[in-house]
Amino acid sequence: MDTNQEKILEKAQARVIETLARNMDLYGITMSTGLLYGTLLFQDKSMTLDEMGEALGMSKTSMSTGVRTLMDLNMVEKIWKKGTRKDHYEVNLDWYQNFIDLFSVKWRHACEQNVHGLKKSLQELRALKEMEDLTDENKDRVNLSIQRIENGLEYYLWLSRLIDSFESHDIFQFVPKKENES
Repeated sequence: MDTNQEKILEKAQARVIETLARNMDLYGITMSTGLLYGTLLFQDKSMTLDEMGEALGMSKTSMSTGVRTLMDLNMVEKIWKKGTRKDHYEVNLDWYQNFIDLFSVKWRHACEQNVHGLKKSLQELRALKEMEDLTDENKDRVNLSIQRIENGLEYYLWLSRLIDSFESHDIFQFVPKKENES
């Protein structure tokens, strides 16, 4: 490939890598981890931490942290390579599954935290409602708060079912991977 073609290829890949990294930031993934993912995406071979660090100009420690994050999200996997003692990593190329894993892990964790907080508050408000010296004004406020928290719990049950539909791939019955699938 001549140098002009190489420059066009590198520019196109760099744009995609940066775009992916910025988008992953929306899901709580650091920009550097997103850049790592994008870099691995365009490799035609697995990479070691040293190779990743060299490609991105970052430390091996940063690469290790980023790879661990991506592995926890099932977006990158460690592979065995004959004749080397160093760990090699490559990207999971199934973008649908990558999104599902990223979405599911992040959203399920957030749901669990929020449900825990709502249930704790609901328990406290129900105990408060039983107090004999509670004023009528405070009873109304407590009842309104209980109603809003119960609505929130219903929402999180729905969101949990939505996450389940992603994990089971049932979502593809409603939103096919390709527009003309049914």
